[in-house]
Amino acid sequence: MIDIRTGQGYDTHIFGDGDHIWLGGISIPHNQGIIAHSDGDVVLHALTDALLGAVGKGDIGDHFPPSDDQWKDAQSHIFLDHARKVVTDLGFVISNVDMTVIAELPKIGPHRQSITKTIADILKIDPERVSIKATTNEKMGFLGRGEGIAAMAICTLMKEI
Repeated sequence: MIDIRTGQGYDTHIFGDGDHIWLGGISIPHNQGIIAHSDGDVVLHALTDALLGAVGKGDIGDHFPPSDDQWKDAQSHIFLDHARKVVTDLGFVISNVDMTVIAELPKIGPHRQSITKTIADILKIDPERVSIKATTNEKMGFLGRGEGIAAMAICTLMKEI
């Protein structure tokens, strides 16, 4: 028999001063930065939550509390690598991950290959098992007004039982 698990994650941050944002583990030039305790990478944060949720191990805040100053300005690949280790230590294989960025800007298309490769490298899976796409919020709400960025993630895990 095979134990199949699905997890989902969501993260959002507002824009602030800066000239780039971290998204999917890469730095992308932008006319603003992200206001966050860590680097504010909404893609890696949502994916970390999806992986941890799939195995019932809480969320990113349980493992890396924002109240703990050691995580101030931390690179989010640390969080995702930790979630990968939690999942694989429990005997699961990451079958696939799928993320959607919700923002008016920046455009994801020009960075899709780099993001896919970076996430695949962190998770130690084939890039064909990683999907990253984007949509706008059609000018509605804070995302539509360009005040912030959000990401959703879902993952499928499997292990033989």
